[in-house]
Amino acid sequence: MARLGKARALTGHRDWGRDRKARTRWLIEYGGLVAKAGLADRLQDDRATFYGALLMLRDLLDGAGADMPADLKLRWRRRGLRAFDADAAAKAEAKSKGGSREAGTEGEAPMPSG
Repeated sequence: MARLGKARALTGHRDWGRDRKARTRWLIEYGGLVAKAGLADRLQDDRATFYGALLMLRDLLDGAGADMPADLKLRWRRRGLRAFDADAAAKAEAKSKGGSREAGTEGEAPMPSG
């Protein structure tokens, strides 16, 4: 019985570690999107202003604006996809011309440029 309890504890610890790694990766990816969009630079790295903007964004998604949340999400998604495509095209063109590759990892999805 003691072995079973120890095995369960180890499995739980591994699950916790895996979940923590996944959350850390998610946070890094979202932080990368913030940086790629140039928001930190445009707001002079003012975290309170950035947080306020995110809260207003949440309010819009909760229906506080004139636009329907589903319409906003669709427009934002389309713009993001266009930005991803433009970034991927620019990277492909630079690569075909022998230019240096932007910092990043091969195989990752491109991030929007702004």
